[in-house]
Amino acid sequence: MKNLLFAALTAILLQPAFSSSSNPPSEAPIPLPAVPQPAPPIGPAADEPQWTKWFNPATAPFIPVPLIATDPNSGVTIGLIPTLVSTDENHDIRRIVAPDVLYNPNFGFGVHGRIFAYSSADAQWSAVAGIKERVEREFDGEYEIGRSRAGPWSVIYSLIYDRNGSARFYGVGNQSRRRAQTNFINQQDLGQVQLGFNLNHTWQILYTAHEKVVDVLPGTLNGIASIQTRFHSVLGTHKQMLNRLSVVYDSRDDSTVPSSGMKWVVYGGLAAEQGLFNDSSYSEAGIDGRGFWPVAPDIVLAAHLSLRYLPTAKHVPFWALSSLGGGQVEIGGEQPLRGFGDGRFYDRNSFATTLELRRKVFAFDAVTTKLDIELAPFVDFGRVFSRSNTNPLFHVHPVVGVGFRGIARPFVVGYVDIGYGSDGPAVFTGLNYPF
Repeated sequence: MKNLLFAALTAILLQPAFSSSSNPPSEAPIPLPAVPQPAPPIGPAADEPQWTKWFNPATAPFIPVPLIATDPNSGVTIGLIPTLVSTDENHDIRRIVAPDVLYNPNFGFGVHGRIFAYSSADAQWSAVAGIKERVEREFDGEYEIGRSRAGPWSVIYSLIYDRNGSARFYGVGNQSRRRAQTNFINQQDLGQVQLGFNLNHTWQILYTAHEKVVDVLPGTLNGIASIQTRFHSVLGTHKQMLNRLSVVYDSRDDSTVPSSGMKWVVYGGLAAEQGLFNDSSYSEAGIDGRGFWPVAPDIVLAAHLSLRYLPTAKHVPFWALSSLGGGQVEIGGEQPLRGFGDGRFYDRNSFATTLELRRKVFAFDAVTTKLDIELAPFVDFGRVFSRSNTNPLFHVHPVVGVGFRGIARPFVVGYVDIGYGSDGPAVFTGLNYPF
């Protein structure tokens, strides 16, 4: 999903007409006698070939959106997304249909099919399926109901199959070296249910259950050592069953594009390969918080904090450890550090924090909907550590950067985030805010 860069947002920009209500004339126009005018031609002009209608937003059956996606691990992907955007009478996006044809130097040509459906403020669903010439393929389906917490229950169902050929492993520890980089194929099957009991609009008790099967396979990328050449013991298949209980406090004014309020999640869980309470079992405990404060018109200060511990962990596969890297928050999982690729640092425990200043710089008032453009300078700090008595604020990895976001309210956010850390610059593109 995250490589659908500006599929909806660019589509909105390419609509054929814009509102001109913002600069009204200072004087009323003098009425003139009506002069009959010939009806404008529909479609391409007579002297234009018929195929040009496919590239005219006014006549095309879809909008051809360029695809340019990038991240430090998989590199640059280019392609074309023929995008269909459906809106309601209020000009809110209700459905995006966006297949693509793409090319990545590492994995060859590929295709995807995507549907994002925003049925209401309370229910959403999405489905993404794709395959490339070499190694990579994916399916990601999700259905969510009770987003507004107006009723007693909220549920999210997720079903994921992902075969990722660009995954990296540098070893375990906060000082793992860039020169130790290895590549592996990360193949995952995941089924997950999140069931929330809403005490009221603000407080929720959330139960998460998932079963995950992960295959760590030898890498295929040219110029990067395969994982078994340096970390031969990590190859293999592992099955994880997780049960997690969370207490959630959420006072945000909006779950997709928040401008005020806070969300705090305190959680604990147990996981194992076969049953519980054996050598493969481990426990987790953590806290995840984010806050949003409007400091001036069109300016929001956004902050995120995460702290995760594995109090009991014996024989845990490295991918189940706490980790840092990439551009998105996963509660109880990887935390963002936008100067590094996904999975850059692994260890038992982790700390991460982020500050962003999100400022709307201008807006397009299009026929279909309104598109806001944001500029967001940010700083990320984070570290991993093995001992629970370690001060998490020491020896953090700093990242500075700037984000560019396009927002089609109420459901769609596209981003380009550029960060710089000790490994150099990194660029991430995709959908949704990092937190």
